[in-house]
Amino acid sequence: MRVGVLTGGGDCPGLNAVIRAVVRKGVQEYGYEFAGFKDGWRGPLEGATVPLDIPAVRGILPRGGTILGSSRTNPLKVENGIRRIKENLAKQEVDALIAIGGEDTLGVAARLSGEYGVSCVGVPKTIDNDLSATDYTFGFDTAVNIATEAIDRLHTTAESHMRVLVVEVMGRHAGWIALHSGLAGGANVILIPEQRFDVDQVCSWVTSRFKSSYAPIVVVAEGAMPKDGDMVLKDQSQDSFGHVRLSGVGEWLAKEVERRTGKEARTTVLGHVQRGGTPSAFDRWLATRFGLHAIEAVRDGAYGS
Repeated sequence: MRVGVLTGGGDCPGLNAVIRAVVRKGVQEYGYEFAGFKDGWRGPLEGATVPLDIPAVRGILPRGGTILGSSRTNPLKVENGIRRIKENLAKQEVDALIAIGGEDTLGVAARLSGEYGVSCVGVPKTIDNDLSATDYTFGFDTAVNIATEAIDRLHTTAESHMRVLVVEVMGRHAGWIALHSGLAGGANVILIPEQRFDVDQVCSWVTSRFKSSYAPIVVVAEGAMPKDGDMVLKDQSQDSFGHVRLSGVGEWLAKEVERRTGKEARTTVLGHVQRGGTPSAFDRWLATRFGLHAIEAVRDGAYGS
């Protein structure tokens, strides 16, 4: 059997561990061959592959990002996209495809499997930890550790200048990164997408912190929204799946806090720093487990799972 592997959407600590586990078990125990498709769904669309065997995955366990590359390509919006994918899979003699990605990447995989007869297995990937019926997703632990370290460092500079520091972390619809890193880092205010926030209440907490002679740290998820208003965005640009680019709420909140309290406020946007670098030990372990289950699903013919 020949199995294709791709990684789509945003990169995530632990992706390489999934690829490694899939290939090592697939080759050593089942005798499968593998084709790595480059840059998400762009690879199957264009027939772009890289060699994927045991030498190719050697040493990638602690490596961040993905050796296959990624993109937010949406083949459902490309003319004859599905037909091109099926033709290229046939040319590469690929019998099954393992797609590693988030909601959009796996949404495409689900349609390929359910409507077009392509044998697909999905591996869910989200640093936001927003996967139902699952305690943890790989990449989340690393992102929380990075955010917590940043908050630890910001405490000292905030108190040196006695200013408010607003830390914007990732989290479009889920506040797990903000909640975990904020608690671990001793933040004074934590704002998450699940609960709209009152700016006046935030200002009250900030003022109270200054009264005790300490500088406040406010952690806000990028998808958090004020009680009276909509999601704050830098611009209205969208990706190929129709998602607007988030970020902007931290800067907006800092300006509001400074205007209402008279205290100097600055913003730190962690952004893609949370996605990069070496995955934590927990994420390497968890991602390896995901990869092992994925290749076992291929072995069992459990496609569409």
